[in-house]
Amino acid sequence: MKGPLFYSKILLFGEYGIIKDSKGLSIPYNFYNGALKTEDITSAEAKKSNESLKKFTDYLENISSEIVTFEIDKLKEDVNKGMYFDSSIPQGYGVGSSGALVAAIYDKYALNKITVLENLTREKLLQLKAIFSKMESFFHGKSSGLDPLNSYLSLPILINSKDNIEATGIPTQSTSGKGAVFLLDSGIIGETAPMVSIFMENMKQDGFRSMLKNQFIKHTDACVEDFLKGDIKSLFNNTKQLSKIVLNNFKPMIPKQFHELWKKGIETNDYYLKLCGSGGGGYILGFTQDFTKAQKSLKDYKLEVVYNF
Repeated sequence: MKGPLFYSKILLFGEYGIIKDSKGLSIPYNFYNGALKTEDITSAEAKKSNESLKKFTDYLENISSEIVTFEIDKLKEDVNKGMYFDSSIPQGYGVGSSGALVAAIYDKYALNKITVLENLTREKLLQLKAIFSKMESFFHGKSSGLDPLNSYLSLPILINSKDNIEATGIPTQSTSGKGAVFLLDSGIIGETAPMVSIFMENMKQDGFRSMLKNQFIKHTDACVEDFLKGDIKSLFNNTKQLSKIVLNNFKPMIPKQFHELWKKGIETNDYYLKLCGSGGGGYILGFTQDFTKAQKSLKDYKLEVVYNF
């Protein structure tokens, strides 16, 4: 048995801001994926994944049936047979490894599930997001539910606010343009929970809250609108501002050895870096109007193009 594939995701804009009602834009990233499997269960990875699934199953058994009900006996039986999540999605990289797993489990074991084929009203999307938030909290302590939602639907998702999300279309990629959104591999595994704790601690300070509302969210919202409208000039202006704000106010989320590189991008305009997910390691998201230039500037790092302008 091998289940359907669930893809990784990239939150282009909205990290941290969406906790406080900024806009956000999340897109599926088909380069990485995962599926539930019950063959070849002898590898160390399969065993580790299976152990984790056992704990996850215990957690799911105790979720209130008012939110979601699972075929828990069937799930337990499959897990006892050695079922695991066979995934190429790197963990701790901000591209939704636990999200894809949550989507796969919901897809296979949830009763009365909302499917991708039905008319996805806002209510249904919010219901799915709430279910996924509850499920994914097992991995992160607190989850918005957006990663699994993206993986489950395999569609770009526009977050207007906490209670207003919609599936959206994004401008077609340019085949001839020089600009790109790319991922930079920091080579460090990041952990979501400690980063979110730092953020929540900072939120207790008036100055930080005011910066978040008047600067961070303002430019995040503008970036989302620019991206969807295809206004590249404005998008890069706003991304530059966002990159500066993150460097000045989210330093703990940026691995130390990348502080200078971050600054260099802002000073040279060769590229602008921003957090991919909660930060602390994993991937760093980059925006450039000239990918060849960015590659030269970042020649010591592994870059992956996600979207072409």
